Amino acid sequence: MTSPRPPSGRQRPLRYYSDSERIEGGSGSWDTLEWNKLDQTASGSSSTSFANLSCLLESERVIVEGYGVVLINTDEAGTLLVTNFRILFLSEGTRKVIPLGTIPLATIEKFNKMVLKVQSNNRQSDKNPPRRLLQVTGKDMRIIVYGFRPKTKQRRSVFDALLRCTKPERVWDLYTFACGLSKFGNANPKERLLNEYFRLLGKSSLRASMDMIEDGSFTLENELWRISDLNSNYNLCQTYPFAFMVPKSISDEELLQACSFRAKCRLPVITWCQPGSGAVIARSSQPLVGLMMNMRSNFDEKLVAAFCTQLGANKGERRKLYIADARPRKNALANGAMGGGSESSSNYFQSPIVFFGIDNIHAMRESYSRLRDYLDMHGATSSDGRSSFLRHTGWTWGGGNLSSMSASVSLLGDSGWLIHIQNVLAGAAWIAARVAVESASVLVHCSDGWDRTTQLVSLACLMLDPYYRTFAGFQALVEKDWLAFGHPFSDRVGMPNISGSGNFDLPRQSSSAGSYPSSPVRQSTQSAASQSASSSHAQNNYSPIFTQWVDSVSQLMRMYPCAFEFSPTFLVDFMDCLLSCRFGNFLCNSEKERQQCGITEACGCIWAYLTDLRSVATTSHVHCNPFYDPLKYDGPLLPPAASLAPTLWPQFHLRWACPEEAKAADIEVQCRAMRVKYSEMQKDKEATERRVDEISFAMESLSAELLRERRMSWSARESAKRATKEYRALTRAVQSLGCKINFTTSDIEDDPLETNNNNNNNNNTPRRRDRQGNNSDVSVSISLMSEENRAENQVGRVCEALCPLRTREGVCRWPEAGCAHLGSQFVGLKTNFDAFDRLSIQESYFKSE
Repeated sequence: MTSPRPPSGRQRPLRYYSDSERIEGGSGSWDTLEWNKLDQTASGSSSTSFANLSCLLESERVIVEGYGVVLINTDEAGTLLVTNFRILFLSEGTRKVIPLGTIPLATIEKFNKMVLKVQSNNRQSDKNPPRRLLQVTGKDMRIIVYGFRPKTKQRRSVFDALLRCTKPERVWDLYTFACGLSKFGNANPKERLLNEYFRLLGKSSLRASMDMIEDGSFTLENELWRISDLNSNYNLCQTYPFAFMVPKSISDEELLQACSFRAKCRLPVITWCQPGSGAVIARSSQPLVGLMMNMRSNFDEKLVAAFCTQLGANKGERRKLYIADARPRKNALANGAMGGGSESSSNYFQSPIVFFGIDNIHAMRESYSRLRDYLDMHGATSSDGRSSFLRHTGWTWGGGNLSSMSASVSLLGDSGWLIHIQNVLAGAAWIAARVAVESASVLVHCSDGWDRTTQLVSLACLMLDPYYRTFAGFQALVEKDWLAFGHPFSDRVGMPNISGSGNFDLPRQSSSAGSYPSSPVRQSTQSAASQSASSSHAQNNYSPIFTQWVDSVSQLMRMYPCAFEFSPTFLVDFMDCLLSCRFGNFLCNSEKERQQCGITEACGCIWAYLTDLRSVATTSHVHCNPFYDPLKYDGPLLPPAASLAPTLWPQFHLRWACPEEAKAADIEVQCRAMRVKYSEMQKDKEATERRVDEISFAMESLSAELLRERRMSWSARESAKRATKEYRALTRAVQSLGCKINFTTSDIEDDPLETNNNNNNNNNTPRRRDRQGNNSDVSVSISLMSEENRAENQVGRVCEALCPLRTREGVCRWPEAGCAHLGSQFVGLKTNFDAFDRLSIQESYFKSE
């Protein structure tokens, strides 16, 4: 494979230079940087205030500014700002934040200054001053190297600022206290803990309150278990929560006696109970059995035996109990020399004792460090600015032969990280299977019961209870098993605790194998003068225990992609928030310490922040799993042993070393884009349907109006027919009297004065409107026919002959309305037309007898 041609131009990126040019002091890009231009930029930028940067958070202020700094990883020049919260690296000119070079101060595991001595080929060493570098190692799997301009004190200023800001003397000096609650207020975690207890007891309808906590009315119970307030003042155990669940049959006096037999007084308590069956997962610390394992406690044995409740189907048979020790067997025996140890099966109803063989915090720290070095060495971008393709000269993978490729892959296994993840997954799956399949109870512990124990019980609960696989359930799980039960976050994450001391600047010791290579920067700078402080592992309690657990959760999500409401991106953002110490939820080492520091009242809440992010886009947010199917996965997850082969978590492990590969592994992005498009189409469909409904309603209204018009037209036609019949009948009647009817119509215009006068006078001539809407005056005249016409009027003669008012003798039965009288009355006179309209003449009058 041929190497790519470098881009044209005066400068070449750092990755296109060979090893001799870059490391041994040839004409590398470091020397070809236009320092004069950077000096001008720096002088111009120094007068510019960074206080109004849009990227600054609330209460974030700039402490130190560095100009012309080079991010060696990507060969980018820019401005480095140290604030009271993070290191900000802004691109030159555009001031865009470079994510790789921007890291929160609390996320920094260690940092040190390095001086790279450059060997010049032309014997002009005075023209090649040593390169001044600052290496920053993060807890989030990245190693950042900044290069500073020679003959300046910028690196010293940045280094001194990091010493002050990354090592606060007190926990109150962290940024989260300066920021305050902001809009992410933190509800009292005690209420949320009690609500989770109520759910486990089958009393989800009840809601906890501060009044309930103050008056102690939260001590509810069911037929098997109860909530105890024995530790409400943290006198029983300082690292346990103020309330915990215990068997109903055990009194508070017996709990007081039993706690002294467990390390740190962390007595066995219930962390989860299976609804219906009565099986429980309990947790504790190691028993104090001593070197000879001959120490016993009747109260402790009675408490553990209370977890073996009777089976529901068979009242006479007791439930089986397993005791799971997370440590290797040899470590448990070694703890016996210091008074600890493990239980004897004969003292606990012949309960099987199972050892999971999970290593301690120091082994996890070393494994995490080796994994980080592996990714930095073999990633697409490394801390020395070179890709793994170019590290062994030439555009080849790991040296260009199969043996070197195999060796590079084997280094991942040598880190041991995936083996540790597999051990945790296997142990949690074993616990979940015992509870789900056998309805057995399991007591889990390690040495102190707050590291490996917490990993196992929380992961087993996640497998057993679908509620914990939702956003609300995941929060409840973390707050219950990790925060309430005293996982020492300050020590494990490397933050200052309530006593004022913190754990930083971890040393880099060689692995136990002795052959694991170090980071590429440290390979090429063996003569660099490291100025970081170091301490022995025995004096340092930093360890990525919680990171390891979240990694295990991501492995479950890979195996069951439709079982979780949240996505791997949510876990990444959650870990970033936790490591940055931007919020106060994970400060201090116990619930008691957080209460003493007033964390709830003084700091923002990480859960409120993450909820606020999701509220913008609801189900289409990157934190939501588009494949979530709660109906399909409404029971326990019991992965078989063959599926417990973990892989690297791409969204977290590869995002800095292999950013493109980390994105390619996330198929959720495409699915989420399709869901967004589908949502938009649904909105368009709903809008179209509303428009169709409006048009349909308008058409129905028009149809109803048309129907009314048709009915009115039909009624008018019927009225016209009746009027025609009446007119004809009236005409025949008048003609029968020997009279003639004449109709005359004259069109007139409306006159306001005349109209006004007509309103005052009632003896008006009736007016009608013609079809064109004009006013017309209709008059009717009746005149007496002549004798000739009367004789010719056959109708008149017929009427006289057939008149019902005449008798056979020719006498009129109705002389008052006689024909002669009527005819003489209306001869030659105009008649009111409305009178004729009101006149109704029945046709039956003209029928023959």
